[in-house]
Amino acid sequence: MTHYDVIASNKRRSGLIIVLFITFITGAAYVMARGLGYGLDVVGIALIISGLMSFASYWWSDKIILTLSGAREATREEFFDFYTVTENLCLGQRLPTPRLYVIDDTAMNAFATGRDPQHAVVCATTGLLSRLNRSEVEGVVAHELSHVQNYDIRLMSIVTVLVGLVALLSDWFLRMTSWGGTRKRNDREGGQLQVALFVAGLVLALLAPIAAELIKLAISRRREFLADATGAGMTKNPEGLARALEKISHDQEPLEAANKATAHLYFADPLRNIHGSVGWFAGLFATHPPVAERITILRSL
Repeated sequence: MTHYDVIASNKRRSGLIIVLFITFITGAAYVMARGLGYGLDVVGIALIISGLMSFASYWWSDKIILTLSGAREATREEFFDFYTVTENLCLGQRLPTPRLYVIDDTAMNAFATGRDPQHAVVCATTGLLSRLNRSEVEGVVAHELSHVQNYDIRLMSIVTVLVGLVALLSDWFLRMTSWGGTRKRNDREGGQLQVALFVAGLVLALLAPIAAELIKLAISRRREFLADATGAGMTKNPEGLARALEKISHDQEPLEAANKATAHLYFADPLRNIHGSVGWFAGLFATHPPVAERITILRSL
């Protein structure tokens, strides 16, 4: 298996998940609107409001995330390996060199953010940069540059907007229900249909936000596999990235600057030693795939 095979497989799976996600949202919106006796015009209004709110978050996402993380700009003199590794990889891939930031934390982690390659940021903790050798730092940086090159940040921004839309629609349905906002149908057959749609809409309103979040996390996990494969292709050294993953997986210190809103951005799950849950069910809510699986795939390339 080559890294090109892994990339192609993950792109197909991610595309399929996005199509299913949009289909799910469309169906849920239709059932909720019909359950209350309204048309899709109300759904359109909700979409516009959600889109405007999300656009502002997307446009300034890098500044918001860096502020939340307490990151500071990295200097070439202080973090020479970080700077030169990034410059060399960007030169080889013909990518604009991103702005580099660091988080003063002994935990080992990194992330990329920004709306496109021209406005990208790569950020690493001082713990990661001090405890990994140059080839391992190169593997981590290549992984993060892969997120930039593959437009993963833009994809996850779109997915986040879709998840927010589901939550908005669900909240709207439940509020309209509590306010008695259901339109009446006079004919018996139409009334029975509306009752059925109302019950279905109520179930969707309660479960749709959870389902949407699970889909978002599934997409996040697929993009991590893709970034691993792309990063290995950049460096031509999968072992460097695999060793970095091994070292980071043995790091027991949680990253204090991370939270649930930003956890999916990081190279490795920054909250793994906080929630500590394991197993199939917990895996559904994980932002990252299992480290052992990532290492196995890298070493099979």
